[in-house]
Amino acid sequence: MKILFVGDVYGKPGRKAAADLIPQLKAEHEIDFCIVNGENAAGGFGITENIAQKIHAYGADVITTGNHVWDQKDSVPYIMAGDRILRPANFPAGVGGVGSGVFETSKGIAVGVISLQGRIHMKDLDCPFRLAETLVEELREKTPIVIIDFHAEATSEKIAFGWHMDGKASAVLGTHTHVQTADNRVLPQGTAYITDVGMTGPHDSVIGAQKEPAIRRFLTQLPVRFEPATDDVRLCGALLDVDETTGKARDISRLMLAAQ
Repeated sequence: MKILFVGDVYGKPGRKAAADLIPQLKAEHEIDFCIVNGENAAGGFGITENIAQKIHAYGADVITTGNHVWDQKDSVPYIMAGDRILRPANFPAGVGGVGSGVFETSKGIAVGVISLQGRIHMKDLDCPFRLAETLVEELREKTPIVIIDFHAEATSEKIAFGWHMDGKASAVLGTHTHVQTADNRVLPQGTAYITDVGMTGPHDSVIGAQKEPAIRRFLTQLPVRFEPATDDVRLCGALLDVDETTGKARDISRLMLAAQ
């Protein structure tokens, strides 16, 4: 089966790129299932219920998130309801919402999806390595196809996690750094891997934000207000080919498309 994963949608420019290009990609590549990371979709920080519904309308079967998941306070109840939107599964016990689930394609094929957050240079959440083992085992009782969005800062942590999940998950797809890496490959035991799928948003920027305020913050160490940039908008992501019987990946390729 063919799975489309779209990397961190950043602000209004990213949303427009997603709206224009996701339907096109789904048709062109005969996509069976689409996952979109939407944690930066609301002005670069968080996601709202209205925006989430729009991303679903663009063609996303499920939305994953990350460290900015709770930034839009009015949307916390919606995220906690867990309707096709996942917060990182390794938040402490008792936090609302869901971090994993099984979703069906239009053809009735079950796909497991897990959202996890790394811990290096990020909040010290529960161990994603240990939790992933438990979650994958649970989901594989329902489907052999399990896709993990690993939202993490450190390349070393992402690579180690990919090797840890080799042969257990169908794919480990890195998000968060907004810079697409060139290390997509299928690991020896059949897990598709990439350190970061990249950002869907303005690339004439500092990881999505306007350049001048970001530079000023580095120069002065004073707080500044970040706003989404507007130019050189691209959709970044990955295309997966997964054996629906075994759950093993056949192929992973990178996507980077210019938006109109």
